[in-house]
Amino acid sequence: MSKYRLFTSESVTEGHPDKVCDRVSDSILDALLSKDKLSRVAVETCCKGQNMYLLGEVTSGADIDYAAVARKAISDAGYNDPALGFDAAGCNIVVNIERQSPDIAMGVDASVEAKRGGDKYDTVGAGDQGMMFGYACDETEELMPLAIALSHRLTARLAKVRKDGVLPYLRPDGKAQVTVQYDGDTPVKVHTVVLSTQHAPDIDMDTLRADIKREVIDKVIPSSLDKGDMVVYINPTGRFVLGGPAGDSGLTGRKIIADTYGGYCAHGGGAFSGKDPTKVDRSACYMARYVCKNVVAAKLARRCEVQIAYAIGVAHPVSVAVNTFGTGKVSDAMLSDMIAKVFDLRPAAIAEQLDLLNPIYAETCNYGHFGRQGFSWERTDKADALAALAEE
Repeated sequence: MSKYRLFTSESVTEGHPDKVCDRVSDSILDALLSKDKLSRVAVETCCKGQNMYLLGEVTSGADIDYAAVARKAISDAGYNDPALGFDAAGCNIVVNIERQSPDIAMGVDASVEAKRGGDKYDTVGAGDQGMMFGYACDETEELMPLAIALSHRLTARLAKVRKDGVLPYLRPDGKAQVTVQYDGDTPVKVHTVVLSTQHAPDIDMDTLRADIKREVIDKVIPSSLDKGDMVVYINPTGRFVLGGPAGDSGLTGRKIIADTYGGYCAHGGGAFSGKDPTKVDRSACYMARYVCKNVVAAKLARRCEVQIAYAIGVAHPVSVAVNTFGTGKVSDAMLSDMIAKVFDLRPAAIAEQLDLLNPIYAETCNYGHFGRQGFSWERTDKADALAALAEE
């Protein structure tokens, strides 16, 4: 039996219809938070053809032009030409956004603990029940699984050569998939790369494939991981002219695996985009990543997965579970106790620790929410505190 195993992850560009919807939802969230940091937001976007629908619930002191915010986000995603079949100026936008349910607001605004006289972090209850996961590993510098890290680099590079005019015939929609070969838990090479990109109708496939190999794949895949037998598929079906919302419908939250760890660890099922920090299916996932990254940065484990579960209207999590997959320097039970001493996992505390009440979210929705510099949950400033507890 072979000692090797394969694992595959996928990423999509900002012009993918689902990502256009994520960007619109998060741009609306940002616009509301920029005027009212206590805005409660749950906005979903759907698009197809020249039609876009903005749906959801908002309670805020801010007054914004939803359609105008959406049109700017669409343009920023690259859809500003009617020839693409979907464009910011010409699309039809329907807004159906109402106030948050008072039944939900009642539990969020005053948690079970607050009603019993808790501290300031008990003032906000979890916006929903559910379980959220975080993960980190030492496969890459950014402490992410290699397959998803490379997939995101490929789609980011694909967008860059389009925007910079290096390959001017490219259009906004595209996706990449990377298969990594492992020897045990150690990645040893890239086995397969699949990349599909939307393009202008007058480019021939031989030119496109040579250009993409040279300007995208060869610039991203390290020579140390290309052993000379890497399988490469570029636009394997051939022509990809009709793309974006003209070619396929889009929906907020449909790329949750690409948004997180590429399927390498468990996922609770909740989406991120369009949700304010009281929605723990976003903020607690960010916190769980923060916890895991600090555990791995402290060299207390090579791999770490944390599950956090909540009850709606309750500030404290109902459970915290740690799994280091046999790589921990201390037991998972001991590590769970250490995490409880270093990190406060209540929603209000998470929002404060990670500074989540600011308009940062449109920047999160492309090329993964994790493994990218500049976000507070990617800091490793708690690693020393964890390491010190391990020495006690």
